[in-house]
Amino acid sequence: MGDPAAVFKAYDIRGLVPDELDEGLARDLGSAFALLVREAEPGTGRVVIARDMRASSPALAGAFADGIRTQGIDVVDIGLASTDLAYFASGHLDVPAAMITASHNPAHYNGIKLCLAGARPVGQDTGLTRMAELVEAGLPDGPGGGRIEAADLLDAFADHARSFVDPATLRPLKVVADTANGMGGLVLPAVFDTLPFDLEVLYGELDGEFPNHPADPIHPENLRDLQARVLAVGADVGLAFDGDADRMFLVDERARPVSSSMTTALVASAILQAEPGATIIYNLICSRVVAEVIAEQGGRAVRSRVGHSFVKVAMASEGAAFAGEHSGHYYFRDNFGADSGLIAALLVLEALSTYDGPLSELIGPYSRYTTSGEINFEVDDPEVALDTVAAFYAQHPQDRLDGLTVDAGDWWLNLRPSNTEPLLRLNLEAGDPAACAERVTEVRGLLGQ
Repeated sequence: MGDPAAVFKAYDIRGLVPDELDEGLARDLGSAFALLVREAEPGTGRVVIARDMRASSPALAGAFADGIRTQGIDVVDIGLASTDLAYFASGHLDVPAAMITASHNPAHYNGIKLCLAGARPVGQDTGLTRMAELVEAGLPDGPGGGRIEAADLLDAFADHARSFVDPATLRPLKVVADTANGMGGLVLPAVFDTLPFDLEVLYGELDGEFPNHPADPIHPENLRDLQARVLAVGADVGLAFDGDADRMFLVDERARPVSSSMTTALVASAILQAEPGATIIYNLICSRVVAEVIAEQGGRAVRSRVGHSFVKVAMASEGAAFAGEHSGHYYFRDNFGADSGLIAALLVLEALSTYDGPLSELIGPYSRYTTSGEINFEVDDPEVALDTVAAFYAQHPQDRLDGLTVDAGDWWLNLRPSNTEPLLRLNLEAGDPAACAERVTEVRGLLGQ
């Protein structure tokens, strides 16, 4: 039996297979999710299940489905899917959904991302803690009788994604997409099929062993093949996706990575052109250029904690049209509030199609600051470390919305505990490289590093 205590994270369920997550635990998790659904949505009679291409995913998906069915709830199995396709299925059918995936983690991991009907998030505070309690207490026998049916929603999702752009405005841009042997290899060709773009897919074969490079484009080394191909074929843009294809990162025509903050600013600008005055959510480690661009475009900017469950809650409470995270997640009200890197990519390509110049020039106005990137520190006591940094910068405005944020005017920092690892994560931004490096060195000293 797997280890329930090890697999429940802040935003999802994830662990090593089979040491932490095996079929027995997956069955219990399915049963617990069914009970959660019964509590949260008493009238719900169906749950969507989708899976990625990992070798362990079919068996875990089957076991999870069995657990749901034991509680008398039917299963709609949509098979291989990206996470944004699973969220679409939840919204389109108005039923809860489970996506069997470990996203960007290595092949020997797997996990489960969950949502209630309408793609409403299930995180630590919105259901995962309750599921952990149910598993720990011992699951009651259910009535059984839940049925299973197969459904194919790929074409419906492709139509939905394309609805975010006007095909008449698009021109035949050369696009290279690295899907890293993940689920992007399935969904990208389907979405791009009727669009005028010249699409080339790198590593489009579904392979949960990730034979070419890890499916985590936030790390620069995993962009190298894409960058080389962009230069080799003279592409207008490069797109990089993670294993479950919900995150997207850009590479410009010069093969330079584009930060997700700049992508958020670009997509926010496009949203505000279509919907003047809209509310936009951004997480608190995004560059301050995001809030500046939203204000310049006449929008309303709202800060959020890091993580999809917090962002989605903020979107719902604020009535936001769009949200972006520095990690490469982009959320859309008209996508049931769920994230889709693919929809964000289409909006970028539409903006580039209507701009008289390359991507590097289109995003040039958003390159205003120098950022440290995320720097991880191992510390003995994260709370003591946060208090030490807070005391040193006591003369500057601070908040504890998510970890510690210090805003010194010409520079700012956020230092927050990891939700998945025993680390403190530093993000710092300043006006120029020298000032950024100086402040990072200062924080390192405060943390004894």
